[in-house]
Amino acid sequence: MKKTAKTNSAMRRFIMTLLFLTVSAIALAACGSEGNTMTGGDGKIVVTATTGMIADIAAEVGGDRVSVTGLMGPGIDPHLYKASQGDVKKLDGADIIFYNGLHLEGKMGEIFEKLENSKPVVAVSKYIDESLLHGDSSVAGGGTHDPHIWFDVKLWMSAVEVVRDTFKEKDAAGADYYETQAAAYLAELEELDAYAIQQIAQIPEKSRILVTAHDAFGYFGEAYGLQVKGLQGMNTMSEYGSKDVSKLRDFLVENEINAVFIESSVSSKSIESVIEGAKELGHEVKIGGQLYSDAMGDPGTVEGTYIGMVRHNVDTIVSALK
Repeated sequence: MKKTAKTNSAMRRFIMTLLFLTVSAIALAACGSEGNTMTGGDGKIVVTATTGMIADIAAEVGGDRVSVTGLMGPGIDPHLYKASQGDVKKLDGADIIFYNGLHLEGKMGEIFEKLENSKPVVAVSKYIDESLLHGDSSVAGGGTHDPHIWFDVKLWMSAVEVVRDTFKEKDAAGADYYETQAAAYLAELEELDAYAIQQIAQIPEKSRILVTAHDAFGYFGEAYGLQVKGLQGMNTMSEYGSKDVSKLRDFLVENEINAVFIESSVSSKSIESVIEGAKELGHEVKIGGQLYSDAMGDPGTVEGTYIGMVRHNVDTIVSALK
């Protein structure tokens, strides 16, 4: 009987000790994670960005403290994009969501509204002074802006600041790191802006006319001194008709424009019909090359980065129009 009581007493002490160690371990883990808002399995902030251009900023500024996923890959038109179930899971599982705003991702508005109560859902365009934004006359009723802000490198630098500040707020321990990363990237963008100015200046003034499938290059034209014409409006959801084709065809003939450009995320069929129309009037127009407008190039290529994308566009335009 004594032996049984002694055994039971030992067992109780063992269980109590085990419970104490378990509670202590949980408490220590909680203390260790206090103030740490990074929830990824590897301790990194999990970021989901809509476009490749935004994902590129997040990766550059976040460095090894973040894990970044971009939803829209090469050749994807964000104006027409609808989130898949897989995309919704990525958005739901993110610590931070970055999107362009200005109605670029028009079909994703409801998703953003639902998620913004549970996590930061941040438009990278939010720091831009409204007076610097272009209006979009192709939308009935007006009141909307041209969302293609990444084509003015100086304007796009404000998106870097939004990402930097969001990371600092989410992860205060990494504030200095994000400042350093952002400063280095902003310096590269300053160089890119200067490069674009220098290269475009090589094109004779009368030839500085950029004709594309849709009107995505307005900010680019204003920043670097080009007249821009697009067959479709700023939003590829807007339809174009035979009148638009005839009007652009006549513009090419009257201004003796010899090169137009196709885009990686827009069908070339529309611009080819303009070329064909000009040919019927005896004016030869060639395709000057493919530009990246609403999406970057393939991952792992130079054009698969924002800086590489812009440089490619500048070099392609200069080569065809110079």
